[in-house]
Amino acid sequence: MTDHLVGLGAVSVLAVMEQVYFSLQVVYARRKYSVTPPSTTGPPEFERLHRAQVNCTEYFPIFITLLWTSGLFFHQGVSALCGLLYLYSRYRYFNGYSQSSRQRLAPLYFGATVLWALIGFSSLGVLGSFSRLYAGVDLVDLASSCLVPHAPVDL
Repeated sequence: MTDHLVGLGAVSVLAVMEQVYFSLQVVYARRKYSVTPPSTTGPPEFERLHRAQVNCTEYFPIFITLLWTSGLFFHQGVSALCGLLYLYSRYRYFNGYSQSSRQRLAPLYFGATVLWALIGFSSLGVLGSFSRLYAGVDLVDLASSCLVPHAPVDL
């Protein structure tokens, strides 16, 4: 039964591991720059790294929710691929931001685009399921019948 969810599960575990990696980088930076908790200020190198980790953490619940909603209601494979692209963009964002605040921008925009795609897929999937369940209309079949040319009728 859960075989069809393995892609979403794998991406979710990878996402958690990425969050742990980001957190550990902040721990190491605290030691390196002598910034003791609860302080979040220090040298610019520490502050950029800390801010990158916080930003990634803030978006994590949004990402996980969209990943699973899109995967369950739209398509697991497409959603898992989007999830991997998003995780890659977050990794690049984190590393870019730790170097310079300007280096975070391209991965940030790419990651946002992936999130918007997941929002779209989630919305389409939920709308399709809702219409099948409550209105008895299969939007995929309806769209297919509109797109497939019909043979001319001889009168």
